[in-house]
Amino acid sequence: MKVTGFTFVRNAIKYDYPVTEAIRSILPLCDEVVVSVGNSDDGTLELIESIGSPKIRIFHSVWDDSLKEGGLILSVETNKALDHVSEDTTWAFYIQADEVVHEDDYPAIRAAMEQYKDDQRVEGLLFNYRHFYGSYDYVGDSRTWYQKEIRIIRNDKRIRSYKDAQGFRLGDRKLQVKPVKAWMHHYGWVKNPEEQRAKIRNSAKMYKGNEQEVLNKVEKVTEVFDYSELVDSLERFTGQHPALMQERIKMRNWQFDHDISQKNFKNLKGRVLYWVEKTFGVRLFDYKNYKSI
Repeated sequence: MKVTGFTFVRNAIKYDYPVTEAIRSILPLCDEVVVSVGNSDDGTLELIESIGSPKIRIFHSVWDDSLKEGGLILSVETNKALDHVSEDTTWAFYIQADEVVHEDDYPAIRAAMEQYKDDQRVEGLLFNYRHFYGSYDYVGDSRTWYQKEIRIIRNDKRIRSYKDAQGFRLGDRKLQVKPVKAWMHHYGWVKNPEEQRAKIRNSAKMYKGNEQEVLNKVEKVTEVFDYSELVDSLERFTGQHPALMQERIKMRNWQFDHDISQKNFKNLKGRVLYWVEKTFGVRLFDYKNYKSI
């Protein structure tokens, strides 16, 4: 069994992506890791090179910034990296620049890849998600955040990144997947509010249609991003972050406190569905870009 990791990144320093932590977190599970470095102006290439692992293969990409429809550019860049995965690879392990795998989950991930490597029905492996928000102390617990997503796919060149690179499909068909007892830690909404504002402004440019809506929300503040503007429900995180994130957490230079009893749902439907999920452990009418088998 051969495992190849793949990811893409651009301007990681400017927008404070924990990309070195992301890549390092999958290195122990991979035989090699493909990193597509986009045209950056902040030393991102040197940052990736500083990891210093012989497993890493870097190639360069020029982003087409005109691809704004539905965040298509993110899917295009994901597929560029995927196309560099070696032909003899069994599993391709995808990770985004703001995601980190916990070392405690390595055995479960390895076991799942071994268990299903010869079962051609299984086209992907499904991870649980923790979405941190505002600081490293809170996670989103509402329907705003997806609960699960595919992060390991079979090395079938017909499988492509879907829409804005959240998941994958084989043609128009959803992938058949098995769950992994592992968590992906998503830190895209955790950074200094000034840097968060800059990141959101940059991200909004990738989404034609709702770009102005997002920008308007950001422009409500002049210099920093107000995390309280977009949150509907949070809960305290009481677990342990990945060891690779500990130094970054120590370097935190802002404070975010939130009263978790305060909920800010847009309508009664959202409040009712949240109550059902918390009471019965079932998320009704949830969209899933995969088929569990």
